[in-house]
Amino acid sequence: MLTCSGVSVSVAGRALVRDLTFNLSAGDVVCLLGPNGVGKTLTLHTLAGLRPAGKGFISLGKDAMNRLRRREIAQRLGLLLQDDAETFPATVLETALMGRHPHQAGSTTDSPDDLARALTALLAMGLGDYGDRLVSTLSGGERRRLALARLLTQDPAVLLLDEPVNHLDPRHQIAVLERLRLLGAAGRGVIMTLHDPWLALQFASHALLLFTDGTWLLDTARAALTPANLARLFDTPYAEYTNARGLTALLPG
Repeated sequence: MLTCSGVSVSVAGRALVRDLTFNLSAGDVVCLLGPNGVGKTLTLHTLAGLRPAGKGFISLGKDAMNRLRRREIAQRLGLLLQDDAETFPATVLETALMGRHPHQAGSTTDSPDDLARALTALLAMGLGDYGDRLVSTLSGGERRRLALARLLTQDPAVLLLDEPVNHLDPRHQIAVLERLRLLGAAGRGVIMTLHDPWLALQFASHALLLFTDGTWLLDTARAALTPANLARLFDTPYAEYTNARGLTALLPG
């Protein structure tokens, strides 16, 4: 679905990530973790084709990313930005429907199918009764769920999400991550950044760790998210705890 071969991510002449190579397959849910400033957001933007790779190449399916038009990319790949605030007056439903724009070649009219997709996405994000509300009246967490609903309305095969649970309370964090896990189970490819290794362990199939020296580690979530790897990643001791129900927690200290 998305192939990355020998890619470097650089800023101001400094390589943050070197020789990144992987293949995102249908069903993969990859959690991207690393300390602040390591390049997680820049890596997502590079994978989405928003900025050029310093080296290497990225392909979407069988097509080189740099040869595709933005509309073609948006029909197949969706990106949730870290801060995705709307700056103009619009209702919740109008905002969700923006996700259909890449699919509306030569038309700005929303079809019944577009409307059905938007309403389904809003319902999935717990915003089914919010359609007529102005975005400006929403809380930060509600806006985040609306941004996710717009991405679901876009209906891409590949989803790249920068801190999808930002601003969300614990209940909505779990609901959103469960939705992303189900999208993977349905054959989508998902890459998301998170700060909590425990959430990554519960909902991701794989973990991609970005270290401050530009190296990286990609493995199954269970194999990658060990106390030793996390201690190296965050420069903080980690310990693993398992409760009576068999749930594992990875905690600093």
